[in-house]
Amino acid sequence: MTSIKEHFADHGYYLAKGVYSSAEIAALERDFDRIVDQLSVSGERIDATWRGDATAQLAGKDDVIIHTHNVQKYSRAWLDAFLNQRFLDAASEILGEDIVLHHSKLFQKPPEKGSPFPMHQDWTYFPTEKDTMIAGIIHVSNATDEMGCLRVYDGSHRLGRVEGTNGRVASDLLADYPIERAQVIEAEPGDVVFFHYFTLHGSMPNRSSRTRKTVLVQLYSGDDKVESDNKHPNEGMVLRGWNHHSTRDNSGVYG
Repeated sequence: MTSIKEHFADHGYYLAKGVYSSAEIAALERDFDRIVDQLSVSGERIDATWRGDATAQLAGKDDVIIHTHNVQKYSRAWLDAFLNQRFLDAASEILGEDIVLHHSKLFQKPPEKGSPFPMHQDWTYFPTEKDTMIAGIIHVSNATDEMGCLRVYDGSHRLGRVEGTNGRVASDLLADYPIERAQVIEAEPGDVVFFHYFTLHGSMPNRSSRTRKTVLVQLYSGDDKVESDNKHPNEGMVLRGWNHHSTRDNSGVYG
């Protein structure tokens, strides 16, 4: 039987089934919905739909996707979800015993008009020196093809760092990997899809009658270090083991 580590190394992703129980997901969904309600009355810009030609080719003019960073700053239940032993055991198969939280993101694709994400690599947004950064998508709801679930190109992590792959602008490489031909990764509530930040991935619009709810967690090895060209919050929170690069200067302590 192929291990998580072997599958991830070969394919650049791994679908971990049933990481969270139905009772755990029910509690997480309650807080997920509460976060969305709080965002909806905040007056902030909460639509994370990407702009540009690549998105325009896939999206409708009224498509939206509700988004916020760092759900653990809203909800203790979601912090506990990131500290869940089954979640960290799966992540440890890929990263080793030292696991650091970079950030998390909530995404809600509403029914019938949930925005797509064009194919892209993630490394351009938060590169690390040893390229250990991975994502773990925690599925709060079902995610089917019709609902705009994750799509990946199997083995594309072997491409390494390719410039012009942020998904917001056209590129020759992305033209060779159309989202329509990418592998569809459907998932159920409680499942987690892990993928490397070199893996080409994206998602189609949600055209179903159901809401797609996910929380994406960015993790890296405690023996790795985030580079200066970092475009997202870097929480630097140790979820398991040790952060070998934490210092007084980057620990958030001043004075």
